[in-house]
Amino acid sequence: MATNMKSMALNMVRRKVMTRNPSRTFLVTAALMVPSLAVAQINLQQMPGYVPVASSTAGSDRNLGNSTGLRVVPENFEKLRLAPGFLIKLSVLDDSDFSGEFRIDEHGDIAVPVLGTVPVAGLTAAEARQQISKRLIDNQILKDPQVSFSILEYTAPQVTIIGEVAAPGKYPLLVANDLVDVLALAGGPTRLAGNEVRITPADGKTKTILLHYSKASDPEEVKDVLVHPGDTVQVDRAGIVYVLGAVNRPGGYVMQEEGTLSVLQAISLANGTSTAASTGTIYLMRRQPDGTEIDIALRYKKISQGKLADFRLHATDILFVPTSKMKSILTESKGVITSAASASIYAGILY
Repeated sequence: MATNMKSMALNMVRRKVMTRNPSRTFLVTAALMVPSLAVAQINLQQMPGYVPVASSTAGSDRNLGNSTGLRVVPENFEKLRLAPGFLIKLSVLDDSDFSGEFRIDEHGDIAVPVLGTVPVAGLTAAEARQQISKRLIDNQILKDPQVSFSILEYTAPQVTIIGEVAAPGKYPLLVANDLVDVLALAGGPTRLAGNEVRITPADGKTKTILLHYSKASDPEEVKDVLVHPGDTVQVDRAGIVYVLGAVNRPGGYVMQEEGTLSVLQAISLANGTSTAASTGTIYLMRRQPDGTEIDIALRYKKISQGKLADFRLHATDILFVPTSKMKSILTESKGVITSAASASIYAGILY
C-alpha cells in the first residue's frame, strides 16, 4: 500500500514538472529517488557555461519557490542595458493583464497589453521597471503598482581585442570597464607588445583613441580609461631592431617600454660583440618612409668609448657588426636583409 502511494506521488510530481519544464523531469525524479542527487543539480548550475535566469527584483527566488537552486550571474549584471532580442518577464501584483513574457523588438520596444508600446532599449532592468510603474500611474490605471521586471534571455555584448595579446578574440563585456581589466580578458599583452593601444568606439563615428600603455605602466594611470561594449581594442606590436653579424646572440630585439633603443643598448642586448668582430665601424641599414633603403656607417669604437654620441635606432633598423674577414658582405646588402627576416626575436630587458 505504501509503495503504491509513493509511486502515485512520484508520477504526480513528474507530470507537474513535465507541464512546466520537460527538461527538468529527470533531475526531479532522480532527486526524489536518490536525495543526494539534488546537490549534484546545484553544482551543475555553478559550472562554466550555465546560463542563469536573473531577476532584477528582490525576492524573485521566493516567487519561484527556490526550485532552481543556486544562481550565478555575470559581474555587473544589474548594469546590463536592455537591447533588441532580449526576452523579459513582466508581472504586476494582483493584475494579470500586464503579466507575460515579451521579446524586445528591433526598435527597442515591448508591446504591453493596455499600455501599448513601451521603449526599453538602453535601460537597465531597474530603470525599465520604474518606467512601467510610472506609466501605470500616469495613465491612472493603478495607484501603487507593484511591478516585477526580470531578464530571461539576453544577448551579451562583446568587445574585440586584437593585436599583441595572449588570446585575441571577442569577449563578453556587459558594461563599460577599465582598460586594464579588458586586456586581462585576453590574457594581457604579450612580450612583443609595444607601448601603444588603440581603442576604436563601436559607433563608428567617434575617432580612435591612441593611448600610451605598456606592461610596465602603472595601472592607476589608465584606470579612468573605459572600454565600452562593442569597442575594438588593438595592442600594437613593439618596434624591433635587428642585430646581426659578429655578436654573441644575433637576432631581433624588441624596443624598450618607452619605445626607444640606441646602438649601445642594442649591442648590449645581443650580449656584446664577438671576439672576431671588427668594432671600428659597424653598419646600419634603414628603410626610409618612401621604401628606399640606406646604409649608414657608424664609428662604433668611438661611440663605445664615449667620444661620439650614441645613435638612436628606429623600428625595423638592421645593425650589422662585421668581422675583419666579412666586410665584403656589405657589398650585397640583400643578404643581410634576408638574414634579418629569419632571425629569432628576443624581448630582452636592459638593467
